[in-house]
Amino acid sequence: MNEALTGLAARVQTHLDQRLAPFGDDLVAQAMRYAASGGKRVRAFLVVESAKLHDVTEAHAIWPACGIEAMHAYSLVHDDMPCMDDDALRRGQPTVHVKWDEATATLAGDALQSLAFELTLHPEGAETAQARADLGLRLARAAGGQGMVLGQSLDIAAESAETPLSLEEITHLQAGKTGALIEWSATAGAVMAGASTDALSIYAQALGLAFQIQDDIIDVTGDAAEVGKAVGKDEAAGKATFVSLLGLDGAKYRASSLVDQACDALSVYGNDADMLQLLARFVISRQK
Repeated sequence: MNEALTGLAARVQTHLDQRLAPFGDDLVAQAMRYAASGGKRVRAFLVVESAKLHDVTEAHAIWPACGIEAMHAYSLVHDDMPCMDDDALRRGQPTVHVKWDEATATLAGDALQSLAFELTLHPEGAETAQARADLGLRLARAAGGQGMVLGQSLDIAAESAETPLSLEEITHLQAGKTGALIEWSATAGAVMAGASTDALSIYAQALGLAFQIQDDIIDVTGDAAEVGKAVGKDEAAGKATFVSLLGLDGAKYRASSLVDQACDALSVYGNDADMLQLLARFVISRQK
């Protein structure tokens, strides 16, 4: 799994570098390149593998795959800022607002969000205008006030709430904050082919929740040097997490059960979905 992820990550980085080259070398362009580098590229992997299931080549799928990575990068830049999570490290490096300043970070995030739509809607991506329009509409919904932004808003509100969130509430929060972009990624291949997204949606919803539970586990058990960012912040702030609500063993069991559900949803694809199943197992084994 690591080899497959690493190989695709390199190809995604090359494609992003090519697309960012015309932006020049001003501060915002520098910050965009900085923010869009590194990472596991799980979302891009989901796009490419879901595309393969529907006979869509990587040459086409690489465009929305890079689009979702640009969207994810924007979200991290803004999420790390003092007005949100106030983090100084991301992937073992200073966050954008620390390396430059808050204005540059804001603008770089804005520009990466625009780039996400530019790449997703590029005519060299999905072959039909209808498929490109569907991808763009779905991305707007997943990233905006019904998806990721909603989840982040709920997360911020929870920090000042008098009582911690319930399990149902935190599940709803994370379905937006983390799950919405993961679901978009996993269903992108079906959308590109004009096929049903039902099975991949079920897979992605379970995977996205498992992904967040593992993040919560890492926040409790991980080492900051290995993780590449601060750990233990949620516990110190008294925030409700899957670990605080379920306990460490309970959270691990819940994540494993969700991965089983995710893999079961892919049975309609037979052995063709082996890589997506391996990815689901990887998600709850990672330590960063």
